[in-house]
Amino acid sequence: MKVAIITGTGGNLGKAICDKFLEEGYYVMGTVSPQEAVRDKSKHPQLETVAIDLTDEVATSAWIASVVDKRKQIDAAILTVGGFAMGKMGNTSTADIMKQFRLNFETAYNSARPVFLQMMKQGRGKIFLIGSRPGLDMHNSKGMVAYGMSKSLLFRLAELLNDEAKGKEVITHMIVPSTIDTPQNRASMPDTDSSKWVKAETIAGIIHFYCSDEAASIREPIIKVYNNA
Repeated sequence: MKVAIITGTGGNLGKAICDKFLEEGYYVMGTVSPQEAVRDKSKHPQLETVAIDLTDEVATSAWIASVVDKRKQIDAAILTVGGFAMGKMGNTSTADIMKQFRLNFETAYNSARPVFLQMMKQGRGKIFLIGSRPGLDMHNSKGMVAYGMSKSLLFRLAELLNDEAKGKEVITHMIVPSTIDTPQNRASMPDTDSSKWVKAETIAGIIHFYCSDEAASIREPIIKVYNNA
């Protein structure tokens, strides 16, 4: 049975991805934040979730080591944990930048590094990092300086991981969604046409496709999931 690590399963995107991979027969090892409730395993026999602070490198590495000890492999890792903040240059402090760095980059790096090392031992595996339009192009980061800078580092991380894994079946993918259609986004932007946004379930399906045999030959992809937004 294939094994997927999914961080942030308490969020809209993480939950959709979790549900998709369970539906497709994966054993899912997921995380929620320490403030969130762990999903009851009785609701699905192929699901285990833990509450963990992914900015804690030691705790995160120990958890991933426990996954390998239990399941012996990691076929896919989808790292959805992150955060958002507005802020122009004039009101963005170093502390603001570091907060976004911890939320968006540190959580991803602390998870991706031990997963990557395990996949290199296995000789195969897929890692998915969640980027953003502001992170992809700094021209889109106006008014969200700290967020855009922190997300941009994920693209550089993907490049480094793919370069180190060149010649192996270990691929790091960048998923770049536009606005995701969630209850929170609908509430905060009631005057925006949400039909142009992308659904979390659509992103989940795309990620699963990139884990399939049909996508095995694709290398170093930046996957823009924009819909019409």
